Amino acid sequence: MATIDDILLDFETIDDWEERYRYLIELGRGLPAMSPSGHDEANKVRGCASQVWLETSIERPDGGVPVLTFRGDSDAHIVKGLVAVILALFSGRTATEILSLDPEATFKSLSLREHLTPQRSNGVNSMVERIRRDARAAAAAA
Repeated sequence: MATIDDILLDFETIDDWEERYRYLIELGRGLPAMSPSGHDEANKVRGCASQVWLETSIERPDGGVPVLTFRGDSDAHIVKGLVAVILALFSGRTATEILSLDPEATFKSLSLREHLTPQRSNGVNSMVERIRRDARAAAAAA
């Protein structure tokens, strides 16, 4: 899976938005497969026009602060690529890091907002809010 820094660098070198969409689709294809059991109602993200699932794992290395790892999937190719971008941004971070991140700065660097339909933009917001909700719950349980 690509890191957020890799994605930012790749977007800088791709000028054409048709090519960027193809790149997003490739990012989505590179996501690790979710198990069939992960495609359940509990993991389904509400507020997305396409179907999106996010699975959250919480670990506490050495009993310390919670680190959240996410897996995701979608039934739509471009949305699955957006899932990959969001996972690259948030997965593997502590709950505190997740809550302090400003994803809008990253989306602005990628020029995503102005090239997404309102429905896809709402879906991105729903995914980010779901991740933040999970981070808040993990931080509260710490």
